[in-house]
Order: sequence, then structure tokens, then C-alpha cells
Amino acid sequence: MALTLTRTTSPIPTGPTRLGHRSGFLAELEGQPAFGHITPNWFASVMGTGIVANAAATLPVHVPGLLEAARVVWALDLVLLVVVTAATAVHWVRHPDSARAHLANPVMSHFYGAPAMALMTVGAGAMLVGRSVIGDGPALALDAVLWTAGTLLGLWTAVAVPYRAFTDHDVKPDSAFGGWLMPVVPPMVSAATGTLLIPHLPAGEARTTLLVACYAMFGLTLIASLVMITLIWNRLVQHKVGAAAAVPTLWIVLGPLGQSITASHNLGETAPALLPAPYGTAFHALGLVYGIPVWGFAMLWAALALAVTIRTARTGLPFSLTWWSFTFPVGTVVTGTSGLAAATGLHLFIVLAVAFYTALVAAWLVVALRTARGVYRGRLLRAA
Repeated sequence: MALTLTRTTSPIPTGPTRLGHRSGFLAELEGQPAFGHITPNWFASVMGTGIVANAAATLPVHVPGLLEAARVVWALDLVLLVVVTAATAVHWVRHPDSARAHLANPVMSHFYGAPAMALMTVGAGAMLVGRSVIGDGPALALDAVLWTAGTLLGLWTAVAVPYRAFTDHDVKPDSAFGGWLMPVVPPMVSAATGTLLIPHLPAGEARTTLLVACYAMFGLTLIASLVMITLIWNRLVQHKVGAAAAVPTLWIVLGPLGQSITASHNLGETAPALLPAPYGTAFHALGLVYGIPVWGFAMLWAALALAVTIRTARTGLPFSLTWWSFTFPVGTVVTGTSGLAAATGLHLFIVLAVAFYTALVAAWLVVALRTARGVYRGRLLRAA
């Protein structure tokens, strides 16, 4: 499968270029405009950074200094959201034809789901870890604005991107990849994080309406994801792994799986107080009845994705923005596993939540540092 969305690293230069004159700020931009290729998948860096802070707040164990570090990461993510949003705005102003072409691109269009999830990730972080930094009132206001904007944008991507795929895009038998999930996953993020806002609405119908809306968005993503994952599995069986640059996107499949486990737990904890018996009790039970079997499949997919990634890395896994797929999806597995740990008290889930979080932090450090270096040198800002 041809992958046109990424900014892969160039080969290590030899001779005089390696000695200095291409190592400075934007030295590898090669005369291209700095804002000429700001694509929607840049918002994956916001998602991947924010989940490091948010997942820390859900861990079933207390680690000294972890929440303080999470607040720093969340503040960094808030700045990153502003920077990426500003760069995107500049791109639209200076290069409108290129910006409008993203939706017509059969690969890049799917990454329009990233901005929606980035907004909600930062908003949820404000409530989970940011309140002690900016105060309760500003945190609630920020989350309300970002969750609303992210939800509306996510509902748009869930319709608009598949519609373009159905009507305009040139889709081949081997086209399915993890990125196909991106436009339909935002409503699941809305469902998982909407519970942070429910207690702050007027008691009665307003709270129940938001709860029901979150469950509806849960179902929207769940059914669509099952269809997409089936297509991805079929492509892997029929056409094999494909291009190395696309391998990190296999990890995106963990996103809807982990986020749905998180959502079923979060919504289930809220449902009994808002829905009449036996429905509230049934939705509460769904947190485990649904969560544990899906967690089992998530473990299977994680093992497969890890095996394919290791196999590919042995022959060369070029760095690109798709490496952010190693972060946010793993973070949703952390929050989902933490939810199961809270519901069951089992040491199995407690230990694995910590293990997945450790892997998440390690992946984030590697990807964030390589992204920062690629931006500084201009390599990630030029056309592929």
C-alpha cells in the first residue's frame, strides 16, 4: 500500500553534509515552505502527549511524583495544541489548495479524526490533572469547550470521511490500514470523556441526556470499528504487512478497543444514578461483561502488532509521524485496564496497567524526541 501521509527520515548523510551544514535549524527543509505541508496527522502528537498525562491519573496505584509530572506533561500538551492549531491555520491561509486537498486524499483524509481527539484529550486532561494548575472553574470551562468542539468535529469526520471513501476515493483491495479507524474513533473518545462533564450539568434530564448521547456515540464507534478491523485483518491475510512505513498504524486498532473498555467502565459507573432499574444496573454490569472479553482481544492484537513491528524493525522501520501510533492507542489500553482493575481489584489488571503505562512513557519519550529533532532540522516539515 502506498503511504503518502508521512514524513520519513532521510538516509544519514555522508561526507561534508554530515559534518555540519545540514544539521542546523530547518537545514533539511531544502527550500520548501515551512508551513506548506502541515497535515491533520500532526494532531496525533497532541493525542499521544496528552494520554501520557491522562493515563497517569487513572492508574490503580500511587506513584510518588507521578501526578506532578503528569501536570507538567498536560501543560506541555496544552501548548502543543496551540502550536499545532496555529501552524494548521497558517497552512490553510498560505496554502489553501494544499489544505483542501487533504480531504480528497484517500490516505490523509482519515487522519481528520486526529484534531477532534486531540481537543478532547487536552480537555479531559484539564479535569483529570490540570485543575490544580489552572483552577477548578477554568478547567471545567476548558474541558466543556474542547469536548464540545471535539465531539462536533468527530461526528463530522465519522460521516464525511467514510462518505468520501464511498463516493470519491480510489480504494484498492489492499488499501485498508489502521488509519481507516481514525475518523470513526472520536465519538468513542467523546463517550469515554463525557462522563467528566455529566456531574456539572443540572440534575435530571440534562445529565441523563448526555449519558444517553455518550452511549449512542459508544455504539457508533463500536460497530464501525468492528467493520474496519475486519477489513484490516482481511487485508493483512490477503496482502500481507505491506510497506514498512504503514506498520506503526497497526497499533491504531488498540485505540477503539482500549477506549471502548474505558468508556464502558466510565459510563457504567455513572449509569445507575441516572437510569431506572434494571437499565442502570445493566449498563453498570456492561463495564465488565463487555470490557473483559474485549480486553482479551486487545491483548491478542497487541501481541500481533508487536510481533509485526519487531519483524519489520529488523529490516528497517523508517521514522515518520505514524510512530505516534505507538502512543495514544497504548494509552487507551492503560485507561481501560485501569478501569478493569478498579472494578475487580484483581492484581492481574493492576500489574498490567502499570506495565502498559511504563511502555507508553518509553514510547512517548522516543517518539517525542525524534519528532522534535525532525521539526528542528526541518525534515518533518517538507514534502514526502
